[in-house]
Amino acid sequence: MKALEGVRVLDMTHVQSGPSCTQLLAWLGADVVKLEAPTGDITRQQLRDVPGVDSLYFTMLNCNKRSITLNMKSERGKEIFTELVKEADVLVENFGPGAVDRMGFSWERLQELNPRLIYASIKGFGAGRYAKFKAYEVVAQAMGGSMSTTGFEDGPPLATGAQIGDSGTGVHALSGILAALYQRTQTERGQRVQVAMQHAVLNLCRVKLRDQQRLAHGPLREYPNESFGDEVPRSGNASGGGQPGWAVRCAPGGPNDYVYVIVQPVGWKPIADIIGRPELAEDPEWATPEARLSKLDKMFQLIEEWTIRHDKWTVLDRLNAENIPCGPILSTKELVEDESLREEGIVVTVDHPERGEFVTVGSPLQLSDSPVDVRTPPLLGEHNEEIYGRLGVSADELAELKANGVI
Repeated sequence: MKALEGVRVLDMTHVQSGPSCTQLLAWLGADVVKLEAPTGDITRQQLRDVPGVDSLYFTMLNCNKRSITLNMKSERGKEIFTELVKEADVLVENFGPGAVDRMGFSWERLQELNPRLIYASIKGFGAGRYAKFKAYEVVAQAMGGSMSTTGFEDGPPLATGAQIGDSGTGVHALSGILAALYQRTQTERGQRVQVAMQHAVLNLCRVKLRDQQRLAHGPLREYPNESFGDEVPRSGNASGGGQPGWAVRCAPGGPNDYVYVIVQPVGWKPIADIIGRPELAEDPEWATPEARLSKLDKMFQLIEEWTIRHDKWTVLDRLNAENIPCGPILSTKELVEDESLREEGIVVTVDHPERGEFVTVGSPLQLSDSPVDVRTPPLLGEHNEEIYGRLGVSADELAELKANGVI
């Protein structure tokens, strides 16, 4: 049995923020039915690498789901949708603001059809001044605090490769849906779950708001920046936390030949020994965290003078042998080929009926009693006959609906 076995999810999401949420629901065992327009989720066609086949953009966000097609602008389509809502536990959508209302299905109407329904909406922004702005991944990063605090002090704001705006919001939405499902066991009532991309990014940037308030009491000593204004600066690869860290170069000097090293108070003596400068462990100019704090750049330069002579795996082994927190910068190629990640089930190979095998990220949620078997995503409308047949739609009417563009 899976954790969410028996939970029916009507998935009206597209692109990334919504599908990332509903894929996690599917991995947890819910029956996720992806409702698409007859033309399909736009990402089926975006960034295609194989002509005429669903893109990796789509396949990697829609595993373990079923697919039906429905034209919500048609009267028969609205009738069928009404029946789907009545039997659903959860409805998830990430259309523009008011889109579902304009289809004739306001929250009040959905509650009338199914009082137990949990209606989850992912939007770019909350109900304030930004409500009608169009949101994309990097727009959310820009407006949620991430870009202003990412990059080097003398450079422009930078986006992060982690999709904190889209998939980050999807995980936040999942949390709300699971909480609503649990509350329903007590109240027998559904409720509305609303998550905004800007809000989710800001939540992930909360330590930067912490530091914004700390600025009122003087410079942020844990940052390597020489000067501070009235806002948290970009600080390169500094952790900005209680323990200083930096990415130091390794041999042979390629774009990802780096190891990120954190220097804890207890780690300074073994680091000094490893880099061949044991005298620094007793030198009052270097011996204490307070002494090192004013010259973090020089400290990591000393470490780098050693690391640049070794490859990152040798550096990793030497530092880990002394329990020094560190990690190599792993490229996308290294991650795809990482045997450990494959053994852990977080990098998996899936067989697709049209494209053959593809590699994707497995479930990061690992439950002892609800193991995840990552299955191929559905073809467009693959489950029309199965699901609409359950609603009492005959084979003859299905053919008619297809001919009329309803499905």
